[in-house]
Amino acid sequence: MRRREFITIVGGAAATWPLRARAQHSERVRRIGILLASAADDTEFQARLAAFLEALALLGWTNGSNLRIDVRWATANAAEIRRHAAELAALSPDVILAHGSSTVGPLLQATRTVPIVFPVTVDPVGSGFVDSLARPGGNATGFMNYEYNLSGKWLELLKQIAPGLTRAAVLRDAAQPSGTGQFGVIQAAAPSLRLDVRPINMRNPEEMERAVEAFSSSPNSGLVVTGSGKAAVYRDLIVSLAARHKLPAVYFERNFVAVGGLISYGPDFLDQYRRAAGYVDRILKGEKPSDLPVQAPTKYETVINLKTAKALGLDVPASVLARADEVIE
Repeated sequence: MRRREFITIVGGAAATWPLRARAQHSERVRRIGILLASAADDTEFQARLAAFLEALALLGWTNGSNLRIDVRWATANAAEIRRHAAELAALSPDVILAHGSSTVGPLLQATRTVPIVFPVTVDPVGSGFVDSLARPGGNATGFMNYEYNLSGKWLELLKQIAPGLTRAAVLRDAAQPSGTGQFGVIQAAAPSLRLDVRPINMRNPEEMERAVEAFSSSPNSGLVVTGSGKAAVYRDLIVSLAARHKLPAVYFERNFVAVGGLISYGPDFLDQYRRAAGYVDRILKGEKPSDLPVQAPTKYETVINLKTAKALGLDVPASVLARADEVIE
């Protein structure tokens, strides 16, 4: 290349640098809505939200700079969730992050155009949120809690930590496809573990209390709490029922154990929220949720509460302790 041509090209490029800088500086602020079925002072959800925001920052998105974030803490009240879902949809954000079936369903009733990313949901196909895992097809995509075969592992873990058990009640939300699906897997696993299992439906607190009390009247009984929005709503009640009736219980996520439950096995939700930030980033950069496959968890965690084990008179086997990712004392 001749020297004169080189100077012309470089000079022309240099002349555009200030314009590019101004364009970057004036980049439009993107808007994200976040809908959480939790109270604002819930430490578990605070940690998950922090993990999401940290992951976004690593991808170049900063709240107050090139991003505006509207968070709605809707608690577990269905009417409040619907109200906040309608409000967020009316804002027409670039994308909405929504935790669980209890928020995704109302959002999809409010909008079929605003992209929705769920970091957690049990059965997005069975719930009608997506057409298929590989090709969601609509305006929602994200990450599952687990595949149904995980349900059998809960029963195995319960038998390991309390070998003397002969029967287990399975708390489920029978109104959701995931409730019957999870129980089906548990029921299939029961004979090999020499356990009898029976479902208890989580229709309302009073019915659940009566059913658990009646079930616990027989010795060598335990409890499996399957994943659902209702279980999360009744978390404190369920943990207190297990303690009151001296029932060893296994849960689907850590926060039950943090408030006094015995043991949990499930996905690392902080990791799920970090991965959800990646999908939000891709949508903000132009990709469509319909083209982003729903993904299963890649990290699982076992959490044990030794104080609860002691109160139940259980000696936690060394094999179970060895696999624990967190031990609460």
